[in-house]
Amino acid sequence: MKHVDIKDVMAEAKYLQQDVTICGWVRTSRDSKNMAFLELNDGTSFKHIQIVVNKAEFAEADALADCMKLGSALCVTGTVVPSAVNKEGGVEINAKEMELLGECPPEYPLQKKRHTLEYLRTMPHIRLRSNTFNAVFHVRSTLAAAIHEYFQSNGYVYINTPLITGSDAEGAGEVFQVTTHAFGDQANYKSEEEYYADDFFGKKAGLSVSGQLEGEMAAMAFGKIYTFGPSFRAENSNTQRHVAEFWHVEPEIAFAELPDVLEVAEDMVKHIVGAVLERCPTEMEFFDKRIENGLLDKLDNVVSNSFEVLDYTKAIDILLKADADFKFPVEWGIDLQTEHERYLTEQVCKKPVFVINYPKDIKAFYMKQNDDGKTVAASDLLVPGVGEIIGGSEREANYDKLVAAMKARGMDMAPYADYLDLRKYGSVPHGGYGLGFERMVMYCTGMQNIRDVILFPRTVGNIR
Repeated sequence: MKHVDIKDVMAEAKYLQQDVTICGWVRTSRDSKNMAFLELNDGTSFKHIQIVVNKAEFAEADALADCMKLGSALCVTGTVVPSAVNKEGGVEINAKEMELLGECPPEYPLQKKRHTLEYLRTMPHIRLRSNTFNAVFHVRSTLAAAIHEYFQSNGYVYINTPLITGSDAEGAGEVFQVTTHAFGDQANYKSEEEYYADDFFGKKAGLSVSGQLEGEMAAMAFGKIYTFGPSFRAENSNTQRHVAEFWHVEPEIAFAELPDVLEVAEDMVKHIVGAVLERCPTEMEFFDKRIENGLLDKLDNVVSNSFEVLDYTKAIDILLKADADFKFPVEWGIDLQTEHERYLTEQVCKKPVFVINYPKDIKAFYMKQNDDGKTVAASDLLVPGVGEIIGGSEREANYDKLVAAMKARGMDMAPYADYLDLRKYGSVPHGGYGLGFERMVMYCTGMQNIRDVILFPRTVGNIR
């Protein structure tokens, strides 16, 4: 169906006083004795375009009434003219022809201009047509493009790591199992080994929690790589920051130590935040006004200032002296909770903070062990309003130290044979990080629930 995108009609002067054909869904409508007014949106623009209808030119009143129902899909041909309402260069269309492409019944759920996010969550297939989610997913798209743009322009090779894996990158065991066995098949096998040996892969398999291990292997060949794809965590968690399926950005960098990793992470964050501010001004103004007052100032602060670097031990000292009533007690050796992270970013530093050198017992087996014997060269990037959005580290490049860390955790070495080989054949200092993409979308939009920045959220008890 030949038509012009609404975004182009509103942005390009060449369409003024010209006849165009556009398509879209009715967002608002109002009727008067001689005239009717509709606002259409086709998803290409956050703003709607007004359609002005002279009733005298449309003899079929019933057909016009159907076209004015909210949610109806229309094809409209008319003349683009300066807006009678928006004096700042806006346009509208004087309709000459209208075709009803898809009618919409009165029970269409988006009848009001504003709905609660909780209500919209009950209809993920429809909520995308609301202003809020139109803005969220335009920002999400821009962020994704900016991530690829950053790494591609800096010489990184884009790698697609497996989604089905025989190992757990985090060593935490929170893995969804992948199997072709039917319900009840387990009773037909004498042992767990026999059960898995007869499965599709001949061994236990699961959905990947991270592409890091395979990414490290690629970095040992290409120097600098990144992955951008889904990861899966079988955490029985129902918080505002957790989903079972999320998108992960994971660069791995050869010949790099922890300070190098922090530099790349900060540079990337500033680039992608700057891209959103530049390319999505209308959406960002909406979020600043409706979702998080001061959002634009917060993001400008990110782009304009250096991030703080704070040693974990110093962070614990700050929290111990804090005049705050923390729900979770503070002591050296704990994994920082969201309330601790937000206190450090919002009350102390007032900007993004890298917390580095965490206790080795609370971090993954692959992180480089520091000389003090107690900590590892790990880092989490904490941001105001969200908490952790990036977790990274220098990786342990020493074979013996890595084996010792795995044995101390009681890990089965067999699934990690290829990973261990990297430490035998030309091992080098290297590091990387993982960015939870949805958390970055939350940070840039001010949205408080991760379920509102992903198309169909997968959470405990929910796979709609």
